[in-house]
Amino acid sequence: MKHLTHVKDMRNHCGEYPHMSVAHRALPFLTMVNLHSPPPPHGLQRHARRLWGTALALGLASFGAFAQQGAPDVARQKELVRMVRQDCGSCHGLYLTGGLGPALTREALADKPLDSMAATIYGGRPGTPMAPWKAMLTEAEALWIAQQLMAGFPEPQKDPR
Repeated sequence: MKHLTHVKDMRNHCGEYPHMSVAHRALPFLTMVNLHSPPPPHGLQRHARRLWGTALALGLASFGAFAQQGAPDVARQKELVRMVRQDCGSCHGLYLTGGLGPALTREALADKPLDSMAATIYGGRPGTPMAPWKAMLTEAEALWIAQQLMAGFPEPQKDPR
């Protein structure tokens, strides 16, 4: 059987191109459609979904593993509170009520998943001003910060001088 590929050119005209290689016909992001071949078997689609599901499960399991590493010690917790107030506060507001970034109050975060918040703190948000903090934090510390934000972050304390 001779394989033909129907291709739309820039003027949206169709044509058949029997000389195109199979590799070119298989690229889904081009405007080419091979109308003479059957669709891929359902087993292949099922296999691809299974692979994605496994990758997602492994990702969530690794995130859960660092969640069980425990809270930082008391001295590090004080450093993290100061960092959130100073560094995060520069975008999210001194009282974390919003600014360039959204509010980080308990009320504003009530419907946000904890693991998503920790991942955002640790890895940032591409395409937004939210930078990753993984150079300064461990994953467990990012989770601790997210937990503190969900509980209502500690109020700033005055320096006892």
